[in-house]
Amino acid sequence: MKIRSMTATFGKLENATVTFEPGLNVLQGPNEWGKSTWCAFLTAMLYGIDTRAHSTKTALADKERYAPWSGSPMEGRLDLAWQGRNITIERRSRGRIPFGLFRAYETDTGLDIPELTAADCGQVLLGVEKSVFLRSSFLRMTDLPVTQDESLRRRLNALVTTGQEDGAAEALAQKLRELKNRCRANRSTGLLPQAQAKCRELEENLNELLSLRDQAQRHRQRLEELDRHRALLENHKTALEFDAARNYAEKLRQAQDSQAQARQTLSHWETVCSHHPHPEEVERALVRLEQLRDTRQALVLEQQLLSPAPESWNPPAYFRDLEPEQALRQAETDTAAYRETGKNRGFPWYWLLLSLLGGAALLLIPQVIGKALGALALVTGAALLFLSQKNRHKKQNTAQALLNRYAPLPPEQWVPAAREYGQALSRFREAQARSREDRESLTLRLAALDAELITLSGADWAGYRRDYTLLSDAARDHRRATELVEALESAHRDAPAPDFADSLTHSPQETASLLSDCALQQRQCQLKLGTVLGRMEAMDTEDSLRRQLETEQNRVRELEDTCAALELALDTLRQASAELQRRFAPAISARAQALFSRLTDGRYDRLSLSEDLSLTAGSTAEATLRSPLWRSDGTSDQLYLALRLALSETLAPEAPLILDDALVRFDDGRLQTALEVLQELSQTRQVILFTCQSRENNLLSQLPTSRA
Repeated sequence: MKIRSMTATFGKLENATVTFEPGLNVLQGPNEWGKSTWCAFLTAMLYGIDTRAHSTKTALADKERYAPWSGSPMEGRLDLAWQGRNITIERRSRGRIPFGLFRAYETDTGLDIPELTAADCGQVLLGVEKSVFLRSSFLRMTDLPVTQDESLRRRLNALVTTGQEDGAAEALAQKLRELKNRCRANRSTGLLPQAQAKCRELEENLNELLSLRDQAQRHRQRLEELDRHRALLENHKTALEFDAARNYAEKLRQAQDSQAQARQTLSHWETVCSHHPHPEEVERALVRLEQLRDTRQALVLEQQLLSPAPESWNPPAYFRDLEPEQALRQAETDTAAYRETGKNRGFPWYWLLLSLLGGAALLLIPQVIGKALGALALVTGAALLFLSQKNRHKKQNTAQALLNRYAPLPPEQWVPAAREYGQALSRFREAQARSREDRESLTLRLAALDAELITLSGADWAGYRRDYTLLSDAARDHRRATELVEALESAHRDAPAPDFADSLTHSPQETASLLSDCALQQRQCQLKLGTVLGRMEAMDTEDSLRRQLETEQNRVRELEDTCAALELALDTLRQASAELQRRFAPAISARAQALFSRLTDGRYDRLSLSEDLSLTAGSTAEATLRSPLWRSDGTSDQLYLALRLALSETLAPEAPLILDDALVRFDDGRLQTALEVLQELSQTRQVILFTCQSRENNLLSQLPTSRA
């Protein structure tokens, strides 16, 4: 396959186009020119974009990493030559699905190519899966080491060990494994596990059928035992009912006798009470008697509790035997008299003094008349003095007499004391009057009560009540006896005798409970028996189950033999494949060693490739082979380039060889050698080299057959 041109709206590329020649193509551009983007675009056009991948913290999914920066839908066109035809491949976005639309057609005629589809376009054009293409024909500086891959391993094994790339041996081994897995591996779909499970199921069904048969037999025996036990209980119940019926008849006879006796007693008391007053009258009389006795007892108690009448009163001596009005007048009169004694009605002292002084002065006069007048004045003054002293003594006696009468009261309290005396005397007289009235009233009421008591006590009211009580008791006893007889007569039933002798001793309640338990156990046992029989009816017969089990056991033995044969065949094929796989490494190693030796100018002439595609190399001077970790970065890149070229020639000889800055760490000498190797390879296949430096073009221009 030869790529002619690519047009892309992909990542930073916006409707950009690049063209190629059939041989060696060197595209030089600076960093971020889009070299890696064109490589990713080519891979996406051939194999599509995984739309299920999601970005992580350390890596972006292709659908997000290469989304057009302009916001346009992702789309592209790839023109190529394949099997003598010019072909155009187009991919466009469908809605939010990048490269969701695919078309492959002949460039000249526009006719669709049905064998090229969106899913397997790269597989058909290049002949290898995407992972094989990326590990063999797609070389990037950051991804030169070759890692193991199942598709790569399968193709290498098929190609090197059998000489055929179609993988017939691997397909045979896979077929044997599938047959083995189908026979044994999977528990749900494996034939042997299914047959074994069927055997176990048949054995379980057979054992279950035999167990159900035993259960049914035990249930039938239990039902027979319960039937016998229930018959005994039913006979015991009949015997109890028969005895109860006889006892009932005896109780009825006794009740009838009691009824007749109660009737006689009732008749007797009816005759006795027919001569008595009416019961209501008796009750009223007894109630009245009780009330009268209670009232008389209360009156007697009240009479006993009466305060004694005031028989005497000790009034003040100065008012004794006086009526209230008299005492008040006396106090007022005495008070006025006492006040009069305090007034001075004699001659004034100054007149008496003047008389004495005047008389003394007149006596000094020498004339007779003067002496006479003086003597007269002295006599008059002495007389007035005597009369005044006499009047004063009289008043003092009167006042002292009044004070002695009312002692120790002062004069201003004589009138209030008189009023108080009148009030006290009135209260004393009122208390005497009330006491006499209360005693007379109680005496009259007691007399009336005694008279009524004498009247009511003339009849035996208590005896009447007693007789009526006995009559009521007799009526009650007769009514109860009658009700008992009626109840016994209505409940009496004749009971048949038991069928056979009764040996049980249970009470009626215990018998009823046992019968209920027995019936419940019978129903439960019958239900269990029905369930067991139903399950037995739903199952095959014993003979059928045994025949099926024998058939499945034979099938298990056959499948076990088949599994053993498949296991033997797989072991044989694995041994043969292992032996052949030991030979595929030298075939790849020889070509890789030749290329590595040429790239290093013959310094490293030994190379070993293990089954997992890990490399070791060494020079003639080195005793042992070492991994690329022991080499410089440039030497490691040359080692992996040699392996990649060897794998690409072997697995994908028709695929273009794509190199993305894969020769950056080569020195000039080894870079020139590598370009010579690539130029030689470009004679049979297209080689596209993306580089960020000008060394490749400069060195290619010095080569005689350069096509740069």
